[in-house]
Amino acid sequence: MAANSSSSDDDGLIAGINVTPLVDVTLVLLIIFMVTAKIIVSQGMPMDLPKAASGESLQTVFSVELSADGKTRVDSNVVPNDEVVGKLAQDAKSRNKELRAVIRADQKVEHGRVIHVLDLLKRAGVAKIAFAVSPVAGDTAPAAAPPAAPQPIP
Repeated sequence: MAANSSSSDDDGLIAGINVTPLVDVTLVLLIIFMVTAKIIVSQGMPMDLPKAASGESLQTVFSVELSADGKTRVDSNVVPNDEVVGKLAQDAKSRNKELRAVIRADQKVEHGRVIHVLDLLKRAGVAKIAFAVSPVAGDTAPAAAPPAAPQPIP
């Protein structure tokens, strides 16, 4: 009789499916997705929006202009080279802890020069740096946003 019962089980029919490994894999993938989604969201560009509750506080802006002909201006004053920007930024930062810098660079200025000035500002301790841009002709920008507002970088 034992031979008869074993011959009936050899037909390869699975009576039940074990879903535990499927649930385990699904939960692990869900956790990985949640962690990576939080990392991706945190890498977005932080916006430092202005506050309009009172008009008493005056924001000091450290303006750096890089022209295509190689001239550098800091707060509309011509400086001899880009290296002076770091020293002037340190002096301005010591006077105002909430200093904001705006880099205005001509389209023809080399990328390396802009990054070098950005690095000088970072080393001087200026944490809030923005790039000035001009609006594109024919672009339909929302009325709430100023068209030539500097865009902050992380």
